[in-house]
Amino acid sequence: MGESQNIEYKQSWRDEYLKWICGFANASGGSIFLGKDDNGKVVGITHAKKLLEEIPNKIRDVLGILADVNLHTTNQGDFIEVIVEGYPYPVNYKGQYHYRSGSTKQELKGAALDKFLLQKKGKRWDGVPILKVLAKDLKQETFDFFRKRAFKSQRIEEGVLTDSNEHLLENLQLKENNFLKRAAILLFHSNPENFVTGSYIKIGCFENHHDLKFQDEIHGNLFMQIEKTMDLLFTKYIKAPISYEGINRIETFEYPKDAVREALLNAIAHKDYSGGVPIQISVYSDKIIIWNEGQLPENWTVKNLLEKHASRPYNPDIANALFRSGYIESWGRGTIKIIKECKQAGIPEPVFTYDSSDISVELRKDIYNEKYLISLNLNDRQVKAVLFAKDKGKITNSQYQTLNDCSRNTASNDLTELVYKDLLKPSGQKGAGAFYTLK
Repeated sequence: MGESQNIEYKQSWRDEYLKWICGFANASGGSIFLGKDDNGKVVGITHAKKLLEEIPNKIRDVLGILADVNLHTTNQGDFIEVIVEGYPYPVNYKGQYHYRSGSTKQELKGAALDKFLLQKKGKRWDGVPILKVLAKDLKQETFDFFRKRAFKSQRIEEGVLTDSNEHLLENLQLKENNFLKRAAILLFHSNPENFVTGSYIKIGCFENHHDLKFQDEIHGNLFMQIEKTMDLLFTKYIKAPISYEGINRIETFEYPKDAVREALLNAIAHKDYSGGVPIQISVYSDKIIIWNEGQLPENWTVKNLLEKHASRPYNPDIANALFRSGYIESWGRGTIKIIKECKQAGIPEPVFTYDSSDISVELRKDIYNEKYLISLNLNDRQVKAVLFAKDKGKITNSQYQTLNDCSRNTASNDLTELVYKDLLKPSGQKGAGAFYTLK
């Protein structure tokens, strides 16, 4: 077994390994094994009995915590296991704060340290009070806008809507000890960027990953950003091909509005605003990517987003206000809703990506249509084959031959080119069981 979130191997003891123990204590706990190599193989450790006495004392004196230190005897030699529990309060090593992430130890500094200390105190970044900003400094039009939406959503008592702005903020839990929280500034101030760097949205239309055709920036508080961004996306960036049913004109957008709105709201509710980087929306000819800086809950992966899960917003105070105003649900169904809307619209399922502090969702157009496929310079056989795979779910080499009245070699060459162009993917099987599906 290799090293992991909760396991670390060391061949000998050094006092600097107290940093690793500190990291385990600040995370979810774990064990450090002394006398094992990086693969977990026992190599033995010298002076084991002496270390059994020294290590617990050093952990107590330097870190201020207790840990179990156990000696194990095997035919390959002795090894020591130091078992560390996760602590509910911050643990420091000589003024440094270390944290276990995956199979590595990190020293927390700057914004990362601020977030860590807040979380250990049961607070989130958006719940921190801000000095010298009063309710009268916030935007009245946004309060009026919120009241209308909240009344329509019926997620707040009617009497609260007639209260003063001050009382409304208190009912939304956006105040602490007579100070406004950061969430209140982001939600209701006319220019939150005076207090929170990068609290805006960028939209760019790209020819490819390198060539930007044009762009826009959306500023203002979060409620205004939501409305302006949706309006701009569906009037300037996202096309709506026109068709007719009799004399009735029908506009069908390339992406379902509800899916785009939900993806945008997820980015706003879960963004790490301490990073100073705006939400970025990249629009391409065949896809749209909505990106924000942030972190998934501990021990979560993208897989958790694709199935029913608990609602655990990164910014709970912001999320609560968005819920009360009817923008979002509170049951962790946002990502499920995006998937459902894409399926109903007949476009590919969205792709969710998470890497360290980057979270994105990619919505893709239905590129499997005759007009688009012809624009890729495919031959008639290949166009028919892709549409066949779309309709039937897959296509085999023999089906390709029958469909196009061509030889096996021609079918193989055409299918190989479709794989190269990322339109089809092979099943991985060989022989008669092999088939191709849409990429």
